Amino acid sequence: MGFKAVPYTDVELENVTEEGAEGAKIRWLISKKDQATRFAMRYFEIAEGGHSPLHTHPWEHEVFVMKGKCKVVCDGEESVLTEGGVIFVPENTKHNFQNIGEGELHFICVVPMMD
Repeated sequence: MGFKAVPYTDVELENVTEEGAEGAKIRWLISKKDQATRFAMRYFEIAEGGHSPLHTHPWEHEVFVMKGKCKVVCDGEESVLTEGGVIFVPENTKHNFQNIGEGELHFICVVPMMD
């Protein structure tokens, strides 16, 4: 495919189907389908009261909160951020993202490309 420039809303919105997720949806903004080789960019939309699963894996996350109120749990530590908040989740840490505000929580999450 090569070069890509589209509104994020043109990218399919899919349910997060991992066990433990509730009210979470994802758009794979940039992925292997776009011939990206180093990083994937994802856009999450989490319904009021929803959350991602509490999980761990061997790669880091870089997150930017676009809208809403996010509680992030990382290896037992908790932090609450709103629009404009930045989160770094190191590899191999148990973490999840929770919508604790009114309305939807939206955030961008960049991860290394995994096979």
